[in-house]
Amino acid sequence: MKVIILAGGFGSRLGSITDVIPKPMIEIGGKPILWHIMKTYAHFGYKDFVICLGYKGNIIKDYFYNFAEHNCDFTVNLESNKITYHNHCAEDWNVTLVDTGLNTLKGGRIKRIEKYLDDDVNMLTYGDGVCNVDMNDLVRYHKEHGKMVTVTGVRPPSMFGEILQEKGKVLSFEEKPQASKGFINGGFMVFNKEMLNTLTEDADCDFEFNTLEKLAAEGQVMTYLHRAEWECADTVRDVDHLNKLWKNGEAFWKVWDGRESVKAKITENPKNPAEKSKESDKSKKSYA
Repeated sequence: MKVIILAGGFGSRLGSITDVIPKPMIEIGGKPILWHIMKTYAHFGYKDFVICLGYKGNIIKDYFYNFAEHNCDFTVNLESNKITYHNHCAEDWNVTLVDTGLNTLKGGRIKRIEKYLDDDVNMLTYGDGVCNVDMNDLVRYHKEHGKMVTVTGVRPPSMFGEILQEKGKVLSFEEKPQASKGFINGGFMVFNKEMLNTLTEDADCDFEFNTLEKLAAEGQVMTYLHRAEWECADTVRDVDHLNKLWKNGEAFWKVWDGRESVKAKITENPKNPAEKSKESDKSKKSYA
């Protein structure tokens, strides 16, 4: 099973930052957010990656081609060009970097890496979002419901801070709390290879507003509801917030270092979605 990461967009909402580097190379705690995403997958045993490149893809290629130099302390002898590394920084990952076009939409990018996919079931996510979802439970859910695509449904953080109060007395200020209603596609998807038959390599082949919409209408898309933490680096404010979480030891996605991953409640993501439990009948939950 391979993990496809969409890393070719322009990241225009980050302003001048992406004039220099592509969005997936935005640093959180001194490491690209792309590295954080891959560390999360690798924690669950998914270490074979295909990265769809586009805008400033050469910078991402350089990062992985010179991974040790970017991540380790080292001494270089300028006479012999011998390099001595002083700390362990290797990752047991296999990373395939594919130029999928500068202006190609997501559907076209996914189709263009089809030849690198061997298994029937693969994973897919965006190169700017972090999450503490239990990847193994997500894959289990996908394989058991029998549909073509699973998307992880998340609640986006609020654009504004929230005051927690009681009888007029302010108890605390919450920065960017999770929204209380509604879910969005947070990435962290699983799909059967037959989904690729609905895509083309055309640059204008979209994914969300083409393939997913049509497949959902056919009943082929399921949602894994993740009510815990998820955030993306979509704006400068988002990047600052993620860096603050990392600095304060509150990086919820750092599951590889002891942070707990989160499974969705069984009543929300039953092993057999066709069988409605009494609990799901009461809450009238539905599946996208």
